[in-house]
Amino acid sequence: MSTPKPTDITLHKKSRTLEVAFDSGEHFVLPAEYLRVYSPSAEVQGHGPGQQVLVAGKREVGIMEIEPVGNYAVLLKFTDGHATGIYSWDILHDLGIKQEANWQSYVEALAKNNLSRDAASLYGHQVPMRGPRPR
Repeated sequence: MSTPKPTDITLHKKSRTLEVAFDSGEHFVLPAEYLRVYSPSAEVQGHGPGQQVLVAGKREVGIMEIEPVGNYAVLLKFTDGHATGIYSWDILHDLGIKQEANWQSYVEALAKNNLSRDAASLYGHQVPMRGPRPR
């Protein structure tokens, strides 16, 4: 069975969410923070099993831009400068299906490591997020 393909991908900058509808009828609203901390990039996932990095302090992160990658994925460019994760249709669908369980695991891992979703907790003061570049 092949993975469903997106029929619509909409970036909602104000609410910092990515809305994805699939040809299977499934529909997900994925927060930018969730997509950032579960980025498929090597920076987050490492280069092999068990090398995943816990990313904290991303509560206010947004997505500046979505760039298509062939007919199989999108590259998301985040307001914190992260722009190396390629989100294939398989990955987006999997993140949608497992959103509740993944989020619970993430929040528990932060608590276990005395980390927070807030950037201020990482640096002792608020760190401004980078906004979109003027064109």
